[in-house]
Order: sequence, then C-alpha cells, then structure tokens
Amino acid sequence: MASWNSIPLEITYQVLGWTAFLSWTLCYYPQLISNFRRKSVVGLSFDFVILNLTKHASYLIHNASLYFSSAIQKQYYKKYGYGQMIPVAANDVAFSIHAVLVTSIILLQIAIYERGGQKVSKITIAIVSVVWLFAAVCFFIVLPSRSWLSLISIFNSIQVFMTVIKYIPQVFMNFVRKNTQGFSIGYILLDFCGGVTNLMQMAVQSIDQSSSVNFRGNMGKMLLCLVSITFDIIFMCQHFVLYPHKEPQVSPKSMEESIEAEPLVLSFDSQ
Repeated sequence: MASWNSIPLEITYQVLGWTAFLSWTLCYYPQLISNFRRKSVVGLSFDFVILNLTKHASYLIHNASLYFSSAIQKQYYKKYGYGQMIPVAANDVAFSIHAVLVTSIILLQIAIYERGGQKVSKITIAIVSVVWLFAAVCFFIVLPSRSWLSLISIFNSIQVFMTVIKYIPQVFMNFVRKNTQGFSIGYILLDFCGGVTNLMQMAVQSIDQSSSVNFRGNMGKMLLCLVSITFDIIFMCQHFVLYPHKEPQVSPKSMEESIEAEPLVLSFDSQ
C-alpha cells in the first residue's frame, strides 16, 4: 500500500477532503429547512429527489465496498498496481451515508407536506426500476467469478449516470415556472463548493504520487464533480441572472396542465 511522500500535501488532502464533506453534507439542510418552514415542497422536483436517492445509494455501495473490503482492495491493487493508493477516503464514505439519510428525510417531507398537485413522473419510476434491475443482474453475473471490483465499478457508473440526469427535471421545472422559488440556492452554492474541493483533493493526491491513476481508478468521483459543477452553474444562472426575485408566473396546477399538454416534456416532467 502506498504512503504519502509529502506531509504538507497529505494535510492539504485531508483539509480539502473534509471541506468537501462539510460542503456536500450541509448542502441538503437549506432545502430541508425550507421545506419544514413552508410546510410545502412546491417548487422542488420530486423526480430530482428520487433520482438523487438512487444516485447516493449507488455511490454508497461503491465507496463503502472499496474502503472497507480487503478483497476488493486486493483486486484494485492487482489492476492498478500495488504502489497506488485507494482513491476513496473516509470523508467519501461519511458523505455517502449522510446523503442517503438526509435525502430519505426529504423524500418523507414530500410524502407529508403540501405538494401542489406535483407527483413523481412515470419515466423516473421506470428509470429507477431499470437501474436497480440492471444492478441485480450484474450481481448474479459477477457472483461466480467474484470480480467484486467490476461490480462496484458498475455502481460507480450508475451514480455517474444518475448524476447526469438527476438535475434535468429541476432545471426544466425552474424554466417552466420562470423562477427558482421552492428550490434552495443554498443547496447549489454548497454543492458547487463540494465539487470544486473534491477535484482539488484528487489533484493533490496525483501531485504527491506523481501519477494520474487515482483519477482513472475513480473516474466516477471525477465525473460526479464535473457534472455537479456544470449543473450548479446552470442553477446559479437561473437564480441570479434569468429569474432573480421573481414571483411565480405559473401556479403548480397550471404548470401541471401545461406540461400534460405537451408530450415532449414528459421525459423531464416532475409533475
């Protein structure tokens, strides 16, 4: 197992890692608190929450397996070299556990608070069902050979795929309503900070090891950061530039009717 060559870089790595953890941990609370104060989840895409939960559950399986399983670590060293470091840190595991718990609480809020006629779209239900069915099939395919590294790599790919699509319903909802009310900008700002610091953490490890293997060995984390940052910028543009301080121009009911009237919109519909 590889060790750090530079103590300052190791300290920097830990600081960046836990800064990313705190940012990505705290980012959920502005939305959770907003829902609680309003006793309403109108303006929050239910599709976004469902897809986000699937994403975090997949990411938790990957991170916890690679961090705790010695068998998977041996397979990782065999593939990438015994001199390499495991690309999953303790803060990655802690973040994943927390994200699953808090997202589940937000899902509970959706079940009990005012929804304004919103509901989870059928296409989101279909996507989530297919994803978990695919994961189950992969498990039974891998079981005879016990190629667990390949299996958790699939879960890593799933979380990247879910990250790519999960923001789309919320972006579209904001566009239809011509405002971002109900969706906390605090979530976006902290999410952006977490993505940037996570990329910096990976860069620090690469500099210390004089290798880019940790990027290639944890492509999912790198893509997660890049995709999150991209969508965060889109949300910030919507909130601060396109729809600043505007009252809703479309009510939840009329929004639902307008979306139902347009078949092409159903794939991104959080109604």
